[in-house]
Amino acid sequence: MVKHSRGYRTRTRALLRKRPRERGLQGLSRLLINYEVGEKVVIDINPSVVKGQPHKRFHGKVGTIVGKRGRAYVIKIVVGSKEKTIISRPEHIKPFLG
Repeated sequence: MVKHSRGYRTRTRALLRKRPRERGLQGLSRLLINYEVGEKVVIDINPSVVKGQPHKRFHGKVGTIVGKRGRAYVIKIVVGSKEKTIISRPEHIKPFLG
C-alpha cells in the first residue's frame, strides 16, 4: 500500500482550477496594482503561478496589508479568534471591493 501524500496543494483539484477560457497566465494589470498599508485585499490563488502562493486554507479570505517584503505583501487575516500573518505575491491577491 502506498501512503497518501500530504503536499502543499493536496485536495485542491476543484479549489485551484481555472475555467477553460481563463487558462494560462494572467494579464499584467493584476501585478501592477500597488497596495498601500491598511488596504483590504482578497486572497485569490492563481494556480498557474506556484511561487509565492499562500496556503489553500486562506483562498477567498479577506485580509489587510501590513507591509511589503521584496515583491510580496504581508497580509493580516483573522481566522476564528486568531490573527494570522501571510506572505503572498501580488499574483495571488486582488483588491477587496466590499
